[in-house]
Amino acid sequence: MKTRVAVLFGGRSVEHEVSIITGVQAFLAVDRQKYDVIPLYLTKDNRFFTGENLGRVESYRDMDTCLKEATQVLLVAGENGVDMLRYPLKKFGNNIVGGFDVVIPAVHGTNVEDGTLMGYLELLGVPYAACDVTSSALGMDKYLMKAALKDAGVPVLDAVAFSGKDYAADADGVIAQVEQTIGYPVIVKPVNLGSSVGINKANDTAHLSAALDEAFSYASRVLVERAVPHLREINCSVLGDRDEAAASACEEPVGSDEILSFKDKYLAGGGKTATKSAGMSSLKRRCPAEIGDELTAKVQELAVKTFKALGCTGVARIDFLNNTETGELWVNEINTIPGSLSFYLWEAAGVSFAELTDRLVELAFRRQRQRDALSFDFTSNILSAVSLGGAKGTKGGKL
Repeated sequence: MKTRVAVLFGGRSVEHEVSIITGVQAFLAVDRQKYDVIPLYLTKDNRFFTGENLGRVESYRDMDTCLKEATQVLLVAGENGVDMLRYPLKKFGNNIVGGFDVVIPAVHGTNVEDGTLMGYLELLGVPYAACDVTSSALGMDKYLMKAALKDAGVPVLDAVAFSGKDYAADADGVIAQVEQTIGYPVIVKPVNLGSSVGINKANDTAHLSAALDEAFSYASRVLVERAVPHLREINCSVLGDRDEAAASACEEPVGSDEILSFKDKYLAGGGKTATKSAGMSSLKRRCPAEIGDELTAKVQELAVKTFKALGCTGVARIDFLNNTETGELWVNEINTIPGSLSFYLWEAAGVSFAELTDRLVELAFRRQRQRDALSFDFTSNILSAVSLGGAKGTKGGKL
């Protein structure tokens, strides 16, 4: 019997549509000779659907028809994997419409990639090929990520972070602090978003105010860091876990602006469908990056160090900032579930997309075996000594 793989994508995130592209790409890439593959789509209002049409990106152009042709399901932990029950349940007959043994998450952004979905998968007890709850949350929060990497000796740019409450109470004070501690030019970004949503460069007070306003419209916390002069961006993917990980080829993305925008990343490909040439893979880039062997090796080394320092599992992409005049190099951020799963970086390293998904499945089961070896049960007689006062609630109860 083949292993049943669910490719899970969508979710309540500003990166919902990007996730659909990544999910369909991964769904099409998985080796059908080895696995039974199931598309599992999570709507923006957190309903699960499955069905053959969900594996075709064209279906999502008419969402009402797309969902009518699919089947809404509830996920239930079964004796062998996770069962998918049709919803609403039929009064008579079998409501199980399928199931899966392992999950490849292809989600992006808040409410899913930030550890929320991983916590749900943990409760279901199903192996999944992605970072766990802690490393997912850490990777999503750009400010905490910087703190963790700095502690591990990984070079990152200094930054300041503010809450929406801080900004609403004293916008002039926030701007003054940025000007005094960092100075212009600066980059303003939401703390917990990806795909360049809400990110802007500011060269003066007026632009900083506008950038903060936009960033706070997407997130409750915003980060400000200095802009790197003579900027070159370099990306590198890492595949593995905290024990063993390897780096891919490096790429140098080429955008129309000083910082890559959402348009640069996803809309510059002329409206391509979710084939291997769409999504993040359609971004204009030099791959392999023309940066020389020494810098390539340094980027790959720091990418693996970043991956392990954050406790990652699966495939991630680490984005670097390089000052071409001074040679300085900093980790900008990690994408714990990168767009298109960074398959194009692995193809450049000689690993096919099918091989990449196969490795992800292996990593998911490897971590599950490690967790199964742990004990999550501690037997004691604590309940025999507890009295909470019966129907009167906790009043007078003793512990």
